[in-house]
Amino acid sequence: MTLITSFSMLVLASWLALPISLLAIAGFANWTSTPSKLNHCWRIAETILVALLITSVVVGLGLIANGFGVNTGLPEIGSALGLYPDGLAMWMAAMVSFVAWIILRYARDYLRGDAASRGFFPWFLVTVASVLILIFTNHLLVLAGAWVSISLALHHLLTLYPDRTEARLAAVQKFFTSRLGDLAVIAAVMLIWRHYGSFRIPEIYALSSQAAMASMELTLASVFLAVAAALKCAQIPFHGWLIRVMEAPTPVSALLHAGVINLGGFLWLRLFPVFDGYTAGHLLLLVVGGTTALVAVFTMMTQTSVKHALVWSTNAQMGFMLFEIALGAYTLALLHLLAHSLYKAHSLLASGRTVSVSAMHFTGRPNWSNVLLACLATAISGTILWFAPGLVESKSILACLLVMAVAATVFGVPGESSVRAKLTVFFMALTLVPLYGLLNLVLGSAVLANGSNGLPVMAEVFGWGLILCLAIVSIVTQLWPGAAWMQRLHRPASQGFYLDRPFEQFTRRWAKRWLAPNTRGQVTDSYRLTIGERS
Repeated sequence: MTLITSFSMLVLASWLALPISLLAIAGFANWTSTPSKLNHCWRIAETILVALLITSVVVGLGLIANGFGVNTGLPEIGSALGLYPDGLAMWMAAMVSFVAWIILRYARDYLRGDAASRGFFPWFLVTVASVLILIFTNHLLVLAGAWVSISLALHHLLTLYPDRTEARLAAVQKFFTSRLGDLAVIAAVMLIWRHYGSFRIPEIYALSSQAAMASMELTLASVFLAVAAALKCAQIPFHGWLIRVMEAPTPVSALLHAGVINLGGFLWLRLFPVFDGYTAGHLLLLVVGGTTALVAVFTMMTQTSVKHALVWSTNAQMGFMLFEIALGAYTLALLHLLAHSLYKAHSLLASGRTVSVSAMHFTGRPNWSNVLLACLATAISGTILWFAPGLVESKSILACLLVMAVAATVFGVPGESSVRAKLTVFFMALTLVPLYGLLNLVLGSAVLANGSNGLPVMAEVFGWGLILCLAIVSIVTQLWPGAAWMQRLHRPASQGFYLDRPFEQFTRRWAKRWLAPNTRGQVTDSYRLTIGERS
């Protein structure tokens, strides 16, 4: 064994041992009641998360060295330890450890003196450790077990305050939704095993790359994975619980929105190579994710509560991420996942500041200078993408989305803003295109190449239809915000057009059985109270 491979062994052994250490600290913290020992546990956990971040960066450097022909032994050693050290795992582990470290530091002061801190700390560590195991593993059964463990641990975090009826109702609804997702993941794993005869992800990748191996098992597995991703990402019509869990403490909300809810996207980024081209699961993600994104964007604009606006923002972002996966834009989906995690962690932990910085006094519609600048931005960004389609993986739908994002950023500047402010936004918006190209280049090697670039006609038609609807909604809300028919839409739009009602009423029947008898009478009004009608 060379010095390099010995170092790789040490690094990967640490990569595996650190999440296990988090579980050990969680067990000790749950057992001890000595305040000084608990304080030490908090500091040790923070140190472990920093060590995880550093170790993940070192693994990434080893992968880069492998790309230049240096034999680091990472794949072979990782396989012996049950790990899958690739670019996807490295980027995800770095993001999770960083965000978890930030949230834990925030929670230490946020929950100081609060009895809920005793329950928060161990279950937070169990959740984070389970997420890391899900990311690291090279075995489908371990992946499925970690997936179940994450949702079970999160349930304890959502019920830190058992006297809050609405929080308990939301937790029960989330618990019920998660169990459906768990069953879907287990079913998908068993179907993949039945087709390939192996649970090990590297072996399955190798078998899938040898020849086209489409089958009924893989078709059903793709559908089950799509269902699991939709449930984890709180897609319509299973999204109601996501609004209600804002009753939980802010650190729990940050963990959920910045980490756990993204795992539906990671599941597909990890397992899409086992399928042969475009599947029924891709089509299901396209419809569910696209519809959710469109509804959530419209609903988000009607919210008066900053936390509710952030929730609907998460809903929309998850919909777009699944929409990108359905289009086969896996690198863009990974970039979306990482960026959303960092952005949403900051937004929720700084939600008080978000209220003040997001306050805009908009006295009129965008004027003609906005229109001209938006048209110019559209022409420039469209020209760049026309001559460099590789920036959006040669997918015209994604090119159109990026151009719309640039144009909307410029067009949305308040009409009374100064010329200098408008030009600043104009040039910043144009930098989105080369910035995305750069990030796409950096992250591209982390995702396996997709063997099929073509989309079925049905998928193309739905994708372009969604783009058209999104453009119409954006223009209408900018130009005619005070129209009478828009005001009539405000009420149903602020409630998400009541699309979660059927599933909400179904799960409420189960929730009533789980809630204490003296709180059952309060459950009936929970829908009205938790969707933005509080003062």
